[in-house]
Amino acid sequence: MGAPALSIVMPVLDEGERIAAAIDALAPLVARGGELIVVDGGSHDGTADRARAGGARVVCAPRSRAAQMNAGATAAHGGSLLFLHADTRLPDGADDLIAQALRTRAWGRFDVQIEGRHPMLRVVAAMMNLRSRITGIATGDQAMFMSRAAFGQAGGFPAQPLMEDIELSARLRRIGRPACLTACVVTSGRRWERDGTWRTILLMWRLRFAYWRGAPPDDLHRRYYGPSR
Repeated sequence: MGAPALSIVMPVLDEGERIAAAIDALAPLVARGGELIVVDGGSHDGTADRARAGGARVVCAPRSRAAQMNAGATAAHGGSLLFLHADTRLPDGADDLIAQALRTRAWGRFDVQIEGRHPMLRVVAAMMNLRSRITGIATGDQAMFMSRAAFGQAGGFPAQPLMEDIELSARLRRIGRPACLTACVVTSGRRWERDGTWRTILLMWRLRFAYWRGAPPDDLHRRYYGPSR
């Protein structure tokens, strides 16, 4: 068999309860020749073993989303890379949509829907999608994809604990504007609902503004996750 056209890189940490469902959801893409690489950051709940049992290729890396995604990209064989969170589901035919987009663009992302009960989550998702179209900056929740050449030219994800997706987007934007696909990925609103929707919205606005003002990512990480992580 030749090299896969698309490699899906999924960074995980203690996702044992949902990893099987995440892998099953990607089975059609894998059956069409895609490659799935699960990158474990040191889970303690059997995530890696469950991913292997589900048929995924598992790579281990230091606990850091940026480091994990870079490790997955290094291990990947595909000419195109898709970085996907474990709690995010792709639309039908995502591999074809990506292939079409990368014929004319070096990188791109999907629109996002946030799954949850709070009505503000729909507003948040709409604002994320609009802001991304205007600025050419994407977030990890939007399932960023790119050619391997563009990923290498941008230098991969920066070695920082937060906003690594924002920084990579800024680097990729120097190569070209993203393909902003209207097809939606659906991502979990679990953190929003667990920590309070309005509280999380305000926190994210403050963190993004602070990052734009030059605040160190390490400080932003502590503000987002707390001192224990």
